[in-house]
Amino acid sequence: MRIVDLLKEDSIQLNAAPQSKAEAIDMLVALQVKGGRITDPEAYKKGILAREAMSSTAVGEGIAIPHAKSEAVAAPSLAAMTVPQGIDYEAMDDEPSDLLFMIAAPNDGDVHLEVLSRLMTLLMDEDFRAKLMQAPDKKAFLQAIDDAEREKYPDEPKAEPAAPEKTGYRVLAVTACPTGIAHTYMAAEALEKAGKKMGISIKVETNGSGGAKNILTKEEIEACDGIIVAADKAVEMARFHGKKVLSTKVANGIKIPEELIQKIVDGDAPVYQHAGGSAKSSGSGENESFGRKMYKHLMNGVSNMLPFTVAGGIFIALAFLIDTLAGAPHDDTFGTYTAAAAFFKTIGGYAFNFMVPVLAAYIGKSIADRPGFLVGLVGGFLATTGSTFASITGDVPSGFLGALFAGFVGGFLMLGIEKLCDKMPKALNGIQPVLIYPLVGLGLIAVIMCAINPFMGMINTGLSHLLESMGSSSKIILGCVLGAMMSIDMGGPFNKAAYVFGTAAIASGNYDIMAAVMIGGMVPPISIALSTTFFKKKWTEDERKNGPVNYIMGLSFITEGAIPYAAADPLRVIPSCMVGAAVAGGMSMAFDCTLMAPHGGIFVFAVVGNWPFYLLALAAGSLVGMLMLALLKKNAAK
Repeated sequence: MRIVDLLKEDSIQLNAAPQSKAEAIDMLVALQVKGGRITDPEAYKKGILAREAMSSTAVGEGIAIPHAKSEAVAAPSLAAMTVPQGIDYEAMDDEPSDLLFMIAAPNDGDVHLEVLSRLMTLLMDEDFRAKLMQAPDKKAFLQAIDDAEREKYPDEPKAEPAAPEKTGYRVLAVTACPTGIAHTYMAAEALEKAGKKMGISIKVETNGSGGAKNILTKEEIEACDGIIVAADKAVEMARFHGKKVLSTKVANGIKIPEELIQKIVDGDAPVYQHAGGSAKSSGSGENESFGRKMYKHLMNGVSNMLPFTVAGGIFIALAFLIDTLAGAPHDDTFGTYTAAAAFFKTIGGYAFNFMVPVLAAYIGKSIADRPGFLVGLVGGFLATTGSTFASITGDVPSGFLGALFAGFVGGFLMLGIEKLCDKMPKALNGIQPVLIYPLVGLGLIAVIMCAINPFMGMINTGLSHLLESMGSSSKIILGCVLGAMMSIDMGGPFNKAAYVFGTAAIASGNYDIMAAVMIGGMVPPISIALSTTFFKKKWTEDERKNGPVNYIMGLSFITEGAIPYAAADPLRVIPSCMVGAAVAGGMSMAFDCTLMAPHGGIFVFAVVGNWPFYLLALAAGSLVGMLMLALLKKNAAK
């Protein structure tokens, strides 16, 4: 059975124009129904949506492959759709998807899986994708698939390539995703292509729905330099005991295959020690340090908090803008003087009130799953309401620091309670998650926060007083440090630490810190864009072509636009961006610029305090970054 045997002309739609992911799914399901192999469209669609709820099936490079196994599928089939304008299908590379295939698989039998894996492999070829997008009609679309399949998979059986006689494969890999249809084979193909490009022999085992294929042998494992496990589900790990193993997500196998292979070749992977018990283990997280786990818990809280911070902050900023335009007096009524301003200020304030409890709740959930959510949420709320020890703290809430404490302590507290409950009679298992966990956890976090709030409150008050008492020189240094932190890793731990510090300062009424943080994050992309415009010889053709996009990203406060350039030449690009960002952050502090919104870039400049000098600081920092790049970078190879 071949790909064209699964795809009928009736199941193809060219130049479609869905307006959303949901509409695209509806259109693809309708195409599957036209193909005549779906017995119950609603049941099949339910399976598709259940798979999407696990993670998006958009695999990047403009490709999305929704799929499901269902009793409603009479026989394996495909539906295809091209969307020239692209749609947001929540792809891992954040790019729109313009080429969509929907897979329908029956619950019984796996004969079709080899055919479906072929499709994933073919789609890795950029020229093949271009032919499909440019197909003038359905027949040409099918012919392009047929030609590519016959070229890569001729009818006569192809002998497996023999491993080198003495050394075997230098690198081995295992790929696996929860459903074992799309990402498994895409990662395998990406790793194989990267190995061929680098001149490194590699063999990839795929753990798909039809079972493990191309299985790694004992001799190959013994002879290799190391193994890449790019998996989001359990794979056989005991066989790798004593070998260097790099465990990562299956998405990384698709996105950064060359980097993974290079780490194995360079010997940077840790030696895997199987601890016994189950022979299977999850591929992601085997080698994570305690610090890395704590960081991931923190980032889970921060990422869920940010929508409240950003939306609430911009609503409050709009309130101040409205009253400014209305000529409202700058007194206690400023921000609520007009009815429109009062509306935005009130709604923004509600969102801000959720910010700290949500931070703690999702830290707790990351540590202890659902039992940790309640404890973290209540602990975070207690951190915002102060304590009963008014004689000590003046009823000052512990705020952001208290919420961090509540999230981490609450999460680990619930893990401890769960372990203690393991010793209870099995008859009580049913009431543990709905009664015992929340009841005991709530009582303990209440006691803990009442005890810790006064001390955290004093720390918070001390920090606020310290910032208020800083002289101009001290604030300039702080601005330089925060600006540089925003450029060190451009979205990583240092960047996030500075940003979280800025948002916490907004909640405390210190708006100058957020101004320095945002301007520090805007400088790197703008500096790179300027450099690609005025110092073209320093950059490759592709870098020059993509450079102007960084003007938009920088002005929108999207620091990550600089990442590809920093990754290509980190020793020159990162220091240049850090110096430029430090200059901008220091000047922002020197000019007493303020910012009440935690995001938005140039779009919130109307609510920046002393905005003309803020623009001057941004321009100065960006120019310094550009000049540093001109001095440090060598001319690109022609």
